[in-house]
Formats: sequence, C-alpha cells, structure tokens
Amino acid sequence: MALNLRQKQTECIIRMLNLNQPVNPTGTANEEVYKILIYDKFCQNILSPLIHVKDLRKHGVTLYFLIDKDRKPVHDVPAVYFVQPNHSNIQRIVADASRSLYDSFHLNFSSSIPRPLLEDLASGALNSDSIHRILKVHDQYLEFVTLEDNLFSLSQKSTYVQLNDPSAGDKEIEDIIERVVSGLFCVLATLAAVPIIRCPRGGPAEMVASALDQKLRDHLLSKNNLFSEGGGFVSAFQRPILCIFDRNFELSAAIQHDFRYRPLVHDILGLKLNRLSVPGEKGGMKSYELDSSDPFWMANGSLEFPEVAVEIETQLNKYKKDVDEVNRRTGGTAGAEFDGTDLIGNTKHLMNAVNSLPELTERKQVIDKHTNIATVLLGEIKERSLDSYVKKENDMMVRGGIDRNELLSALKGKGTKIDKLRFAIMYIISSETINPSEAEAVEAALRESEVDISAFQYVKKIKSLNVSLASANSASRNNIVDWAEKLYGQSISAVTAGVKNLLSSDRQLALTRTVEALMEGKPNPEIDSYLVFDPRAPKSSSGTTSSHLKGPFKEAIVFMIGGGNYVEYGSLQDLAQHQQPAKHVIYGTTEILTGMEFVEQLTLLGQKMGLGSSVATSSATY
Repeated sequence: MALNLRQKQTECIIRMLNLNQPVNPTGTANEEVYKILIYDKFCQNILSPLIHVKDLRKHGVTLYFLIDKDRKPVHDVPAVYFVQPNHSNIQRIVADASRSLYDSFHLNFSSSIPRPLLEDLASGALNSDSIHRILKVHDQYLEFVTLEDNLFSLSQKSTYVQLNDPSAGDKEIEDIIERVVSGLFCVLATLAAVPIIRCPRGGPAEMVASALDQKLRDHLLSKNNLFSEGGGFVSAFQRPILCIFDRNFELSAAIQHDFRYRPLVHDILGLKLNRLSVPGEKGGMKSYELDSSDPFWMANGSLEFPEVAVEIETQLNKYKKDVDEVNRRTGGTAGAEFDGTDLIGNTKHLMNAVNSLPELTERKQVIDKHTNIATVLLGEIKERSLDSYVKKENDMMVRGGIDRNELLSALKGKGTKIDKLRFAIMYIISSETINPSEAEAVEAALRESEVDISAFQYVKKIKSLNVSLASANSASRNNIVDWAEKLYGQSISAVTAGVKNLLSSDRQLALTRTVEALMEGKPNPEIDSYLVFDPRAPKSSSGTTSSHLKGPFKEAIVFMIGGGNYVEYGSLQDLAQHQQPAKHVIYGTTEILTGMEFVEQLTLLGQKMGLGSSVATSSATY
C-alpha cells in the first residue's frame, strides 16, 4: 500500500464537509445538504493547501467564516465547525449555540478533545438550553498541514528555541514533547499505519519516540482503534519505518544556501502554504499557487536554477511551435481551389484546434508564472551573489574549511546581513577546529556590517563543547554530553561529529544517508546505536538497539523536530526515486523554516544565553 498523506487527509476533510456521511465514488454525498463552515486560523491553514473555494461549493458549503469573527444568524442551515480543541473555541461554540446562530452544530476537532473541555462544552450547552442543537462531536486527528503528497508540517512555531532554551523547565519541555507526539499521532492515525520507530539516543528525538510508542500502545489496547483498518500487515517489513531526528542532528541543512528551484523559491521568496507573491512585470504584486496542480513545479522543483531557466525556454519554444501548428492547420492553404473534401478536412482541424485551446492557454499561464518567478529570483541571485555563497558553502562542507582571505572577502562582499551571518555560521559548523583569531576576524567583519552576532556565538559555543566529541569514543562522548546538558540545560547532539563526511562526493546530506541505512535495515556502524520502538511488539523489547530488525523497508516517514526545510525534503525525494525498486519517503517537521527564520531562532537562543552584541535587533536583519 502506498502511503499518500495528502490524499488521505483530503478524504477525511471531504467526509467532514459532508457531515461525516459516507461519500460516493464521485466524491460527493448522496444527498446534498447546504451548510456553513466555521474554522479557526490553524484549521484554515490545514484546509488551505488541500481544498479550494470551488471544492467547498461542490460539497454544499455556501458560506465560510473564521470562528472569532462576528457572525449573523443563518436559520435552517447546519454548521460544520472545524477547530482546535481549546478553551476559547469551546466558549465561542457554546455562545453560538446559545444564540441559536445555526439550525444544528456538527463539531469537528482537529485533535482529540480533552475530557475537561468536553465537560465544559456539555455543561455550557446544557445551561443555555441549546444541547439539542449540537448533533455530533468528532475527533478528526487532522492537526497537521499537508503541503505535498509526501510533505507535512505540524505548524508548531519556535520548537527549536523552546527545546534548547537554557531557562526551560522540565514541565515546559514535557508539554512541547507532548504537542509533537500528538501531532505525529494524528499523521499516523490518518495514514492508519503503525510504524516501527527508530531514533538516535538521547535528546528530543528519543523523548518523542518513547512517548509516541507509549501513546500508540495505549491506543492499540482498545478494540475499535484508529488503526484496525490498517492492521492487515502480515510481516514486519511491510510496515513503514518512522525515523525521528532532532534539528541539532544536522544544523547545516537548516542554514546553508541552496541553488535548487524549490528550496530557492522557499528561501528567497517566502513560499508559505504553497503560495507566494512576487512583483509583477507591470508593477503591483502577483500571487501564485505552487502545488500539485502545477506540472512544471512538480517536474522541475528539484533542478538547479540554471537548468530551470533552460527548461522554461524549452517549454516556451514548444508552446510557440504548437500554436504555429494549430494556426497552420486551421488557416487553409493560400490560393488553393475550394472543394468539399477540403472543407471537411478544415472543419476537423478547426474542431481539434478549439479542443486544444484550453490546454494551450493553461500551458501559457504556467510558463508566464515561472518566467516571472525565475526573473525575480535571478535579480536576487545577482544582487546578493547567492551562487557564490552556495559554491563556497558546499566547498567548505566537503573540504572541512576555507581559506581565510576568501572567507573575509565573502563577508565584506555582496549579500544581505542574514546571508553573511548564515555563511559565517556555515564556516563554524564546517571547520574541524576553530581558529580563535580567525573567529574574531569573522565577528569583526560581521559587526562592521552591523549584524547581530548572537547566533554566530551560540553555534560557536555549541561547537566548542563538541570539538572533542568528533574524535571521542561513545563512552567519553556521553560524559561530555551529560556535562554540556548540566551546564546549559539543553540537549546537544554532536553538531560537528564527522563533519567531513556530512557531504560525501555526491553531496548527500547526513540525514539522507542515515535514512537510507535505516530503510535498508542491515547492520551498519552509523546506525547500530539507534533505538528501536515497535508499538505492536511486547513492551520489554521497546527502546532497545535492535539486531533482529528485518529490512528492507519500502516506506519511511522521516520527522525532524525543531524545523525542517525544502533542502532536506528534496534530498529525501531524490533518494526515494533513485532506489531500485523505487521507495517511498514522507518528510515531516514541526515547522518549515527558511534559512533566515532558523537563524533568527539561533539569534534568540544566543541572546537568552547572554551572547552576541546589541548592534542590531532582529528586525534590522532584513
């Protein structure tokens, strides 16, 4: 079975829009009911990449509103609520029911509603004598945003800062872990799949894996559980593998500049929920959607930018040729004798031309859209020398360092403040050892450009704690990590362990290489220490390092705690497609971040630790 998260989540939403009635093969309910949809901001973001306005109309939704807006009564019409289960939403629902805003209320919560809130809802509705209006209450387990077939985000903001904050107490950390576990549980419930879970030892990854394992075990004890339909797996290797990592596993992927189309569009133009706005040719802003309905985006998202420019040119020439062909066929032959056979032939060509017009128009719109996006990108690349940053960062990662003059000239050259800061942090991450005078020169160059160096100093601090880890054996390594955790109250993975191997000759990310090894399921020194949690196996085997694990796995879900990006997503999709036979990898994260957004979180952590300078505030880094 192929795990198609986007399709499964869309099916759940369509069923919800049809009052949780079964839907016929055409995707609509057997009996059409006109209704109103009420959602909160979070659930609006869940719906936005999956359902368009025309789809809402198709499912009988005539009006849709945010829950916190003032709304007028609409009598004799049922209302479908799709909201997060929190106190303010419950109060609002009770208020709406008591005012009899709608004929009946179908309540759908994005995740499981806690018992105290359910009791608040019941007592509120009872006290206002409106309990008869609330027809159904459903836990939908949809608290995640699916952006592509194999890409999802839990939309949990600043998780990296919260987990690494030196002042965070145990209770706060537990709450964050619980939120992540709840979001991942929703993903697995939607897929109806109970995976085998793998993760590195220690830190947030193990905490999430262990808590998720327990939550799945508790849930599987009940007879009519959410996974019973997916319980037909006979042998272990047919189940997916869930690989959980913490952002500190590979900081570089969150910071580096990338030259592939999808990461470039996200990083430079700020792709959000598959939408972006760019300046139009004739002034003003143009909004575009980039999703599975755009064939060019799907086919070329992983190409390097220059290849994309060539592909746009190729598509444009092909389009012109096809238009010329249609014109030639329908224009008749100049000076030819008129006879009946020619008329029949011409009529046939005209019919074909008319039929091909919508397809040609659509192709032209896609070409124009990507021409516009590529033009804006090219302007940014030239202005900021982004190609030079990409090349130098890649060279640094492969060679494990950079010539001092080259380093300082890049920091004094073109680029925004954030570009320079990202480059400086990549220098720290890629260097096997830190040369103090070189680091000071870098800081001076950054200050000269009025850059807040808190993030740089924060990564340098982590690096100095990890310098001895790269060569240390695992026993002393654990001692150092324990010491570092005591000192800073945070989990520090080996940010720089084996940096030279981070990017092998074909520039494969460490994450991708590790996932490949985990999917193979063979003994491998890189992953032998990884923990295994199997929620369907006896409890005694949980949290062990496993030798009995049978691979290979055909399907994997890779989850990054603390922020992911399109660089990792693209790398994992390349891995899946180049396997023989092709594998299937879903990538998810607590939130999708641009390089700038992640560096701002590092800056915040640096400031919390009293590092950096007060030269520039975060807002001045744009």
